[in-house]
Amino acid sequence: MRVMVVEDDDDLRLAISAKLAGLRVEVAQAADIATADAVLRDGHFDCVVFDRILPDGDAVTYVQRRRQEGWTVPVLFLSARDSLAERLVGFAHGGDDYLVKPFATGEMAARVLALGRRGTARSSVLRCADLEVDCARREVRRAGVLLSLTGKEFAVLEYLIARPDQVVSREELIEHCWESDSEPMSNAVDVTVKRLRAKLGGPELVSTVRQRGYRMEAPR
Repeated sequence: MRVMVVEDDDDLRLAISAKLAGLRVEVAQAADIATADAVLRDGHFDCVVFDRILPDGDAVTYVQRRRQEGWTVPVLFLSARDSLAERLVGFAHGGDDYLVKPFATGEMAARVLALGRRGTARSSVLRCADLEVDCARREVRRAGVLLSLTGKEFAVLEYLIARPDQVVSREELIEHCWESDSEPMSNAVDVTVKRLRAKLGGPELVSTVRQRGYRMEAPR
């Protein structure tokens, strides 16, 4: 799971990030809306934790604008504004959850994990060009034709297609697609991707980024 934490209080941002990282969540951090926007538009996230009031504005305005653009990533708002009216404003502007400060980091983490799972379920069918991956049914179709993949091939494909145009390292694929107690061969990822490419056929959707990893992208 990949989460963005947007909070201008350095101590709180670090505490939130440390709690999530301890639960094996990949965390990106930002202290203002402008920085967060640049990162959010450049990669895939399963949930975003937004402090309401940031140095460059109210996060609800940003989230409302992104929702109008079709952005669907789950959002948890954090705020010291604890009135019912303020909480309703958060939900009305596209928030999925609202947590009042001060809060226990354990509760915050539980809410983030729940939102991340909800977001995954909401977008269980992922597409790239004429490729369609139904994560719930674990079915893959290319140009409407059902493909037969092994469990590992499906796991790698699912991870890549959920991060379109993003470079994914071999280490990241091993961490998320292989069991934690297993020791895959050094070339396990390369072998799996080679077999996956053969089954997907052309035009190629999974490209190799030299010395960095792999990227899923639609043909130009």
